[in-house]
Amino acid sequence: MNSNLTPVEWAKRPIIEKYADFSGRAPRAEYWWYTLALIVAFVVLSIIESIVGIHHMILYNYGPLTALLWLGTIVPSIAVGIRRLHDTNRSGWWILLPIVPYCLAFILGGAAMVGGAASGSALGMSAGFGLAAVFLFIGFICALVLLVFMVLPGTPGENRYGPNPYGEGAAAVAAE
Repeated sequence: MNSNLTPVEWAKRPIIEKYADFSGRAPRAEYWWYTLALIVAFVVLSIIESIVGIHHMILYNYGPLTALLWLGTIVPSIAVGIRRLHDTNRSGWWILLPIVPYCLAFILGGAAMVGGAASGSALGMSAGFGLAAVFLFIGFICALVLLVFMVLPGTPGENRYGPNPYGEGAAAVAAE
């Protein structure tokens, strides 16, 4: 692999070359340049939608352009995240780490709040809110753990997910 890619080439790689490739490894440069390009694209499209007056059209939160960008990049975003975890010699299933507590907060906390409201008990609603808050906090901690995994350098040399994405004997690259 060519480790002399420019930041733009690193950012395009998950969409152009590896759109739905969940195997192999993604170095830090590929993951973080792609993430930065995606954030910039969302900000630019949000500004354009605000100027044109078409923001908050979809689910009262997204404009049609940002929704299309989100739909078009959800698969490569998950794929590059999984490949990034593979680079640190971790299973791609770690990407679900923050999602589980958030779902539990919604399901269990929401059910407790609805049950408390149905019985007319403010205490039941408060308990549901507290339960949801606990799971949301756990989800936040899990998201921080996942962030640390994404920031860590990849394992040197070959690991169980494939060879070093920079090539044999390669160290960090300038784009990293």
